[in-house]
Amino acid sequence: MTQKLPAWIEIGAFVLALIAGIINVVGLLGFQHQSVSHLTGTVSLFSLKIIQGEWLLVQHFAGVMLSFFLGAMLSGLIIQNATLRLGRRYSAALLLESLFLIFALLMLQGNYSAGDFWASAACGLQNAMVSTYSGAVIRTTHVTGTVTDLGAMIGQYLRGHQIDKRKLGLYWLLLSGFIVGGLIGAYVFLQIGYHILWLPIAITQLLAAVYGWYWFKQNTNSDNSHT
Repeated sequence: MTQKLPAWIEIGAFVLALIAGIINVVGLLGFQHQSVSHLTGTVSLFSLKIIQGEWLLVQHFAGVMLSFFLGAMLSGLIIQNATLRLGRRYSAALLLESLFLIFALLMLQGNYSAGDFWASAACGLQNAMVSTYSGAVIRTTHVTGTVTDLGAMIGQYLRGHQIDKRKLGLYWLLLSGFIVGGLIGAYVFLQIGYHILWLPIAITQLLAAVYGWYWFKQNTNSDNSHT
């Protein structure tokens, strides 16, 4: 599967993982201390708070889970296909993600917990968008599967089996991107607070513009080759 992916996919995967690393650390450092880029811990906390009877937190965690789901659903509605194809509305999905992050920033600055919902929706949208065009090889908003696959591949290599070196490198880039994003997010958040979210907002908008330009260029070249 990875051999069929375009050459620039590694760069995009690293940048998207970096975005998610920033967003998640901002959620953890924010007033709700809530992970928003993945749901494993959120589901456990949701169950715990039901048993403890803390219903406001139950509602909050339910909102984060629902928002992630709705973001992923929007990705499916926008992109509509399981394989990477130019013109499959990735620019629109990226612009929508940046809009969600703007809403999250405005809410969080006003100390509204609904900011976590918008940030979670942005991550759900991003994760579904990437896994859709990569055949579920790439997950950019969490690293559990990435670390699992890395461990399994290295174990297979130690047993003398052949491994997909491009996939191995891709997983290292995803893990590195998420870590670097977390480092940047944590450092800058301590300096300027929620304004750090302008960085992933700007990056998603830049990615949308670059992808749109690349798609236009490819279409133009294709048209010229048929004339």
